[in-house]
Amino acid sequence: MVEQALEGSDLFLVEVNIDHAEAVVEVTIDGMNGVTLDDCMRVNDAVLAAFDRDREDYELTVGSYGISEPYKVRRHYDKNLGGEVEVLTTAGEKLKGILTAATDDGCTVTVPTKMRLEGKKRPELVEVAHELRYNEIKIIKNIIHIK
Repeated sequence: MVEQALEGSDLFLVEVNIDHAEAVVEVTIDGMNGVTLDDCMRVNDAVLAAFDRDREDYELTVGSYGISEPYKVRRHYDKNLGGEVEVLTTAGEKLKGILTAATDDGCTVTVPTKMRLEGKKRPELVEVAHELRYNEIKIIKNIIHIK
């Protein structure tokens, strides 16, 4: 029902958490161009309309996904193409670079790396593309620079 409420927009579902013991439902959404309060209210109203509150007593929260949070769904990669990211791989490698590509199988992060090039005396900064499958990524999140 959340996905139906998001149809026709650039918004997408990130996750739904349900705490059955406390009767709490938390819905998290994101959008290719951000999320507004009106977007959250529209999803909230759609969920409330789908259930009979006299039969189902629950607390509902609809919120937007934080820009500093790790990616959780495939569309986060598309949304953040060209942005600076920090990656921790399942092998323990840390990468900081630009998210330059995203496919159904994985992504490419281009990392500036000092390398000694043939015929050069000093190492130079070279852009090295790291192709990663999604199952090789433990955490990936945006790097945010505050000016």
